[in-house]
Amino acid sequence: MLFSSLVFLWLFLPVTFFLCLALKKISWKNALLLAASIFFYGWGEPKYVILMVLSIGINYLFGLLVERRRFFMAAAVAVNLGLLGYFKYFNFLSELMASVFGREILAPREIALPIGISFYTFQALSYVVDVYRGTIKPQKSLWKLALYISFFPQLIAGPIVKYHDIEVQLGSRTVTWDGCAYGVKRFIFGLSKKVLLANTFAAVVDRAFSAAYVGGLSRGMILMAVLLYSLQIYYDFSGYSDMAIGLGKMFGFTFMENFRYPYLSGSIREFWRRWHISLSTWFREYLYIPLGGNRKGALRTYFNLFVVFFTTGLWHGAGKNFVLWGIYHGIFIVAERLFLGDLLDIVKKRGFGIINRVYALTVVYFGWMLFRLEDLSLYKLLLKKLVLGWSQFYKTAMFMDARVWFWLVLGILLCGPLQAAVKPLGRFVEEKERICKADLAVLTVLLLLCIMMLVNNTYNPFIYFRF
Repeated sequence: MLFSSLVFLWLFLPVTFFLCLALKKISWKNALLLAASIFFYGWGEPKYVILMVLSIGINYLFGLLVERRRFFMAAAVAVNLGLLGYFKYFNFLSELMASVFGREILAPREIALPIGISFYTFQALSYVVDVYRGTIKPQKSLWKLALYISFFPQLIAGPIVKYHDIEVQLGSRTVTWDGCAYGVKRFIFGLSKKVLLANTFAAVVDRAFSAAYVGGLSRGMILMAVLLYSLQIYYDFSGYSDMAIGLGKMFGFTFMENFRYPYLSGSIREFWRRWHISLSTWFREYLYIPLGGNRKGALRTYFNLFVVFFTTGLWHGAGKNFVLWGIYHGIFIVAERLFLGDLLDIVKKRGFGIINRVYALTVVYFGWMLFRLEDLSLYKLLLKKLVLGWSQFYKTAMFMDARVWFWLVLGILLCGPLQAAVKPLGRFVEEKERICKADLAVLTVLLLLCIMMLVNNTYNPFIYFRF
């Protein structure tokens, strides 16, 4: 079920919210939210509810067994990553082995990727690791752990919630009217990002990169398509995160921020402190630091960073382009550690910080081009076209009308520049809980626009659902 679907907006959410509000005991609320979460997940893929329930049961048992016991910790990692690896990477491994050995070693299989498996697997794994480390006590209640892993606001596409962040909230939380109002506001802003901006950009990007057009795109349209994709993926994913944070607040849960205007970054290191923050912190806490972090010398630090970004790319998808995208970012992260970061600091101190932002945006921009084009031969072709400019059949005017231009300008302004120039605007979205009459007017207009778009348009994908 999509947050941006009419079924969710008009039926699932209001019924779940008001029933939860009517219940008095926290155990009843948890039971309702658990049932609603399983129904939410099973709406689109009923058979994969079994896989999620299996993951919950396995990790509940590991949580009881794992305290300071290395064997059970290794088994928990193997089982969790084994399930994720089979469903997400089996065919990728089959293809890779065939290319290396020149013959088929593993026969490819028809394996559908369960929605959100990367997210709930990482959440379950972080719980078991924290119990092993002694950071938290094992959860004795299967139902509380099940709610933590399956809670519908962040189940499908994050943010990745670590158990120790919401452990207390599972047993005791307060729902206030101010909190609910803030949650509704945050949800509507996220919905608007998704429906008004991301969906508009997605329609153009998918058309431009379709087999019918991609080979003949002009240099200008290639640049425009990548720009639109850069905005699409930001508004799609940050919009989902806003909706998840808002929904959590409506039910009394507080989730971490997942985006902090990443396109304002002055370096790739800063970009990863602002982009998909929950994933970055997860890898830092459960991979980078256990590998040794920066405690074992410079060479080991660079190696650890490389491993983290290789894994980050692989986490996003079973494809060579995703792995190369992770390595691409890893190279710049290491370069900034080696020498580039010092150079950027000098430039910033001399008052030319805009150069740093241009650098970071350029690196991220061409990274998104690699991320989007799963066919690497097509990526090479478009790079050649950008340099040589030949075969320019399909120009920008064929894809861009006045409506798209309007949302493009608005999308560029609202992805950080306007909030940086007008500080209260950023605080209005993320920090201000009390709702005034002006807020109500803005939210009402945005919600009506979203509903109109959803009623008239069935094009409504979420990029991160496949990760």
